[in-house]
Amino acid sequence: MKVILQENVENLGHIGDVVKVAPGYARNYLLPKGFAIEATEKNAKALAHAKKHLEYKKNRVLEAAKAVATKIEAITLTLAHQSGADDKLFGAVTNMELAEQLKAQGVEIDRKRIVLAEPIKQLGEYAAAVKLHPEVTANLKVVVTKA
Repeated sequence: MKVILQENVENLGHIGDVVKVAPGYARNYLLPKGFAIEATEKNAKALAHAKKHLEYKKNRVLEAAKAVATKIEAITLTLAHQSGADDKLFGAVTNMELAEQLKAQGVEIDRKRIVLAEPIKQLGEYAAAVKLHPEVTANLKVVVTKA
């Protein structure tokens, strides 16, 4: 019996593959659990249409992420903090603070997407990575000055 996989099934195949399996395996395991559908001409056409739709949606999200990345890379955040001896900050600059500053600039980003190599605890210039999409990462310039 031929089936079209809806999920990745170990030792069988990946999503969208058409595989030949024993009728009992398909009837008793794959079909009831929703891991596969019967490979009819109608189902094959529906799968092809769904793949095109998902590809289009994926490309649209990727383009939007690239647009936001260009905006972020054009911004330089300047933060004024109190500092003590040796230009050491009282406290640290966090990704939450960077997210708030970006929001004030008109770019709303979840703070969890801003990755700092280490907490910023000194005056100076730093770079923070902003992961917008698995394929798109923007570099944000941060300048910390004395208040």
